Amino acid sequence: MEMETGKVPENILKRSVFKKLTVKRPEVLVHSGIGEDCSVLSTGDDVIVLSTDPITGTTKDIGKLAFHVTANDIASAGAELIGILLTILLPPGSGEDELKEIMKDVSELAQAHQVEILGGHTEVSAAVNQALVSMTGVGRAAKDAVITTGGLKPGQELVVTKWIGLEGTSILVKEKEEELARHLPADLLERARNFSDCLSVIPDSRVAVRAGVSAMHDVTEGGIFGALWEMAAASGVGLEVDLKKIPVRQETIEVCEVFDINPYMLISSGAMLIGTEHGSRLVEELKKNGIHSAVVGYATEGNDRIIRNGEERRFLEPPKADELFRVL
Repeated sequence: MEMETGKVPENILKRSVFKKLTVKRPEVLVHSGIGEDCSVLSTGDDVIVLSTDPITGTTKDIGKLAFHVTANDIASAGAELIGILLTILLPPGSGEDELKEIMKDVSELAQAHQVEILGGHTEVSAAVNQALVSMTGVGRAAKDAVITTGGLKPGQELVVTKWIGLEGTSILVKEKEEELARHLPADLLERARNFSDCLSVIPDSRVAVRAGVSAMHDVTEGGIFGALWEMAAASGVGLEVDLKKIPVRQETIEVCEVFDINPYMLISSGAMLIGTEHGSRLVEELKKNGIHSAVVGYATEGNDRIIRNGEERRFLEPPKADELFRVL
């Protein structure tokens, strides 16, 4: 069976990946699972939180994107990122300047967040045709402070921070600048390009942890529809979500219209999906800290995952390939 570009579908993951994970160590508090961002290891009163991700959809700002994706995963567990392991694979013909640029971007963000680069691997390989950066994050948290994707309970509200599609919009503007310039005004494209400065959810997670939440999941590949499905699947609950309440910037809508893609299925680092007993209270706390957010729906009993758009109601589907891959 040939697989499409992007995340491996859930049904294939279940039968070809998770069925092979037969060892369950007692030190592991959170095991691998659909939608879970991190694994958690017990070390006594504290825990070690681990997450790994590659950046494959773009070569623009690849070092920055790798850091943010990893840092966001650790933040979504309510943990502090303390170190990263970095693997860089470059295709034949790459120049040293390309490697320097990637390391400059990673090291600047590591310094800003006081994160140590613990080690890794750097290689020029004919196995890749563009730069690939894979990063593993190592975080720590108190054992009773860990938050998972699978902590959502029926009746709890769903909050989305910032706006969906920030990452995908920024990537598309940088990768397809000439094409977009024929359709959209320069000032709109400049604002969209700068969305790459808004991809960290570390501040969002800190406010959420202080306010008290049950589940957190950073919105990455597959967009908000993918993140909603993954949180519901990890938690074993249904959903009722109002499409019109999901925050999305006009710049994202217009860029997506040019390429005829769905902004709700576009990679969305910078947005965090949060489950909480008190959605409006969390929105107010986030606002006090300069972070836009909105209550978009709530969790239900059972497995029905419903998206409402006015009078229209439809079932949410399992995540498909990210819309970014349709364009790039």
